Amino acid sequence: MADAASPGPARRRGAALEQAILRAAADELAESGYAGLTMDRVARRAGTNKNAIYRRWPNRAALGVAAYRQLVEAESEPPDTGDLRGDVLELLRRANRTWSSPYGEILRALLAGAADDPELLAQVQESSRDGGSGMWLKLLGRAVARGEASPDALHPRVATAAIALLRNEYLTRGVPTAPDGVIVEIVDEVYLPLIRGRARP
Repeated sequence: MADAASPGPARRRGAALEQAILRAAADELAESGYAGLTMDRVARRAGTNKNAIYRRWPNRAALGVAAYRQLVEAESEPPDTGDLRGDVLELLRRANRTWSSPYGEILRALLAGAADDPELLAQVQESSRDGGSGMWLKLLGRAVARGEASPDALHPRVATAAIALLRNEYLTRGVPTAPDGVIVEIVDEVYLPLIRGRARP
């Protein structure tokens, strides 16, 4: 008796298909930038069809931002070194590494595309609507619990002051990474004095 035909590869659905699409979109961004990101190319790379993509993301702007967020999701938990200075240094160094990595190239491609694409700009703004303050407030919350900071420091603008200064370094220097001495200076000369000064008399 003839053997039954072996089944073909299992059709991906749900989370598996979504992950494949996001990986394909991230690869396209890394290779071609936002200008070269198309639903056709992502569908071919992911081994699916455009309808499967459009059911999840209404346009390439939404897909591009989702792909970037997926790449950096693993870095979303703030460090816990046991003291505030160590935590802030590690978080800034992590951001510095990311900005000069392929992930940073993807983010710069998205930001460059947003200059001429209102839809993409809206997606980027929505994605970063809290300015990363959630992670920084969590980090400061741990410091408050350890007695290293006053609860008065738990303000979004205060919490994100260090990362804002680091971003300013990228803008003013025009390079994708900052010297480690600059990071230490931001922490020791600005951020920690700011946090300590927030305590009420």
